[in-house]
Amino acid sequence: MTRIPYTLDQDDPAASPIGLILLQTDETLEPEFSQYFSDRAFPIHVTRIPSGVEVTKDSLAEMETALPAAARLLPSARPYRVIGYGCTSASSVIGSDRVAQLVKQTCDTAEVTNPLLAATACAKELGVSKFALLSPYIEEVNIPLRKAFSENGISTDIFGTFGEAEEAKVARISEQSIIEAACRLGSDPSVDAIFLSCTNLRTYAAIPQIRKKTGKPVLSSNQSLAWHMQRLNSIN
Repeated sequence: MTRIPYTLDQDDPAASPIGLILLQTDETLEPEFSQYFSDRAFPIHVTRIPSGVEVTKDSLAEMETALPAAARLLPSARPYRVIGYGCTSASSVIGSDRVAQLVKQTCDTAEVTNPLLAATACAKELGVSKFALLSPYIEEVNIPLRKAFSENGISTDIFGTFGEAEEAKVARISEQSIIEAACRLGSDPSVDAIFLSCTNLRTYAAIPQIRKKTGKPVLSSNQSLAWHMQRLNSIN
């Protein structure tokens, strides 16, 4: 055997990685993030967390115990500026502060965000506080989500849902269905923005069309999370 010498590249401190904790059942967030971050100069490291085939309040709450282990599986050679936990509904059940605490137990990161926290920050940036909320999920999941938005100063009096519990079906809800539902809700004159909830809902291509049809700001779980992570990454 010939032992061959090598050199090591130095890590660029300006290109610190960001981390993403995805649900095991999520088929949408990762490909949409590749579009939102297509021009990035930093790596995105991804790990997965066990999640139920169906989304219920209990299955969301179960992720609380799994978060530290999922965060521990992210590469640890360098600290992170920000880690995103990719579940809007679970964040409303577990709580944003608790999510951050659990992730930081096993991963060195300056900031932790999630779609609920990110959407709230995005709404504040835009100066909006009345969402037309579109959710794919069943009512026991929608109740804590709407309550969490209310506690953050965002009303969701105009609300609609596809009433689906199975994640595999949520990931396959058609773009046209999303556009039609969002425009129907967003046409109400009492709302000043539209929010498309769920990281497994395919919203990247739908957002510009909804915005054009309604003339109102359109946010989604994935868009908000990407925006907030970019913002936190740039200030740390």
